[in-house]
Amino acid sequence: MHQNILENYLNDLLDVQQFRDYCPNGLQVEGRASIQTLVSGVTASQALIQAALDLHADAIIVHHGYFWRGEDTCLRGIKRHRIATLIKHDINLYAYHLPLDAHAELGNNTLLGKKLGIKEEGHFGEQNIAAYGYFQKPVSLDELDSLLSSVLGRKPLIIGDPLKSVRRIAWCTGAAQGYFEEAIRLGVDAFITGEISEQNVHTARESGTAFISAGHHATERYGIQALGDHIAQKFSIAHHFIDVENPV
Repeated sequence: MHQNILENYLNDLLDVQQFRDYCPNGLQVEGRASIQTLVSGVTASQALIQAALDLHADAIIVHHGYFWRGEDTCLRGIKRHRIATLIKHDINLYAYHLPLDAHAELGNNTLLGKKLGIKEEGHFGEQNIAAYGYFQKPVSLDELDSLLSSVLGRKPLIIGDPLKSVRRIAWCTGAAQGYFEEAIRLGVDAFITGEISEQNVHTARESGTAFISAGHHATERYGIQALGDHIAQKFSIAHHFIDVENPV
């Protein structure tokens, strides 16, 4: 398939025009025109690029790409090496950030909620990125700890009473600790995100709403993998999801 056909399809599928994002969504680095093999991963690190080279991929699609708002625009050091490798080997790089978080079927939040067995009720936060819902049967915070550990393959950091009953819950993958107070106002029992800040600990203790830091990378693996699988099926091309280990 042609690189432009893929970009146009993804831009339409993920409705990128509706989002005010911190980076460009779409084709960030142009490579060869014809795409037969696609690699997906959370972040466009050098390790992911090398994996794509080993698989003779024509394109990489990620959640965390390049050219973030406020970063140094000069191509030096790590950024130069990554982009130089892509250009030298004629590999396309596509990146989709907030549009992938929010997508109703392939999005990070939707898929994490489904894996945890949460019934989604609605959305909140900037551009309605975050979600809230409930468990059909309440679980203790300790049971939720075990569930998250099993699903994500890593133990979360939880601020709250292990015996606390959790029925109503809010969540947002990645670095969404800034939505905690808004989640509290929704009356939920717990809030799940990928990262934690110092003040979240005190807010959790004083509000009685549990705060769960489950890992930025860990909570954002599912959307990009599902998107890659969707592309492969839609356009009959090969797809390989590469999970570059990241403890954060």
